[in-house]
Amino acid sequence: MKNRFKPVFYGWYLLPVFGAVMLCATVPLFHAMGIWAVAMERAFGWNRTKLSLALSFTRIEGGILGPVEGYLVDKFGTRLMVLIGLIIMGVGWVFFSRINNIWMFYVSYLVIALGQGLGSWLALNTMLNNWFIRRRTFAMGISNALARVGTLFLIPILAWMVDPDFPQRPGWSSTALLLGIVILIIAFPLTRLIRNRPEDYGLLPDGDSPDLDEKSRDVKSSSIENDFTVKQALKTKSFWLISLGHGLTSMVLLALMLHLAPMMTDMNYSLQTASFVVTAYTAVSMVFQTVGGYAGDRMPKNWVLMIFSMSQAIGVLILTIGPPGLLSAYGFALFFGIGFGGRNPINASIRGEYFGRKNFGKIMGISQVPMNILLLIGPVFAGVLRDVTGSYTFAFGVLGVLCAVGGLCFLFSTKPSLPN
Repeated sequence: MKNRFKPVFYGWYLLPVFGAVMLCATVPLFHAMGIWAVAMERAFGWNRTKLSLALSFTRIEGGILGPVEGYLVDKFGTRLMVLIGLIIMGVGWVFFSRINNIWMFYVSYLVIALGQGLGSWLALNTMLNNWFIRRRTFAMGISNALARVGTLFLIPILAWMVDPDFPQRPGWSSTALLLGIVILIIAFPLTRLIRNRPEDYGLLPDGDSPDLDEKSRDVKSSSIENDFTVKQALKTKSFWLISLGHGLTSMVLLALMLHLAPMMTDMNYSLQTASFVVTAYTAVSMVFQTVGGYAGDRMPKNWVLMIFSMSQAIGVLILTIGPPGLLSAYGFALFFGIGFGGRNPINASIRGEYFGRKNFGKIMGISQVPMNILLLIGPVFAGVLRDVTGSYTFAFGVLGVLCAVGGLCFLFSTKPSLPN
């Protein structure tokens, strides 16, 4: 009897793979940075400025190596780059577990960041950009949401294991060592599931049949027409506005990843309570990754990005000028999670829609240079002002306003026309 069911397009199987890699690559390094910061501050007495430099150093890696990483992904494919990245990250976490001074801390964070840069966001979004056209943003939204599912559990677990108020627990050193070993063990089997491009397997993006009907032919030809070269992309105002908007809206995100937990412990909340606030905005963002992915495929992406960026800015301002207490903290988590989650898949897919598939990795990598310059500033700016004034109020107020400015940059980043 002939099988009446059409096989599931392999691109959909790549979404949980994307989520698993992002969980390993970004959650311990970025989302849990505040947890590590509290542990480092207790263990070594380093101030917030010194701790901020570690996270900023990770953006130096992205700013310098972003174009190289983009070139390597386009040349060698996502599978190889993710494998290399995960191995480097695993080694970095093992080294992190042995640190005993500030310079070892900085070097270990740079090594982990190098692996993360090579093998996560840029490489994985390049993969999905190759596998999807019409449903690109939705696919990116679902894959990011799947990563957030694991984050809901991993952040509280890391906070429980690392909490310096409970010396009988594993502590930061044993936790980092365990992370490194787990990442090294799963690196090879996880990357075996990755496929670089559908054409390598006789498939087309979105699962279209090789026997193209008129609609599919139009879709395919439109994707070819939109394949900008790097030089052509750099000449468009949208390339720079997207990079600036992405940087301004992510400055405050990176600063909060580091400083939210220390800020809450300053207010006499426990590290576990701080982890629950992080979990709350992560849970909200998980839902709105999907909402943003759905909306981004059906509405002008620049408008959707602007709306979500403004929600993120409102959340930061609630945290900054709202009444002290958990009500403001969870109000922040709601609006910030909506904004961060909704804009996240569109940040990558808008570049695919505007500049095409062929040089996506290179264009994305170059766009990380101006973006990472801004990201380098955010955590240090907040840390220095906290050490000088004893409060995060002014620093986060400024970063919240800059987040709103980033939303306006997205608004004016209209789709460019390919030069003749």
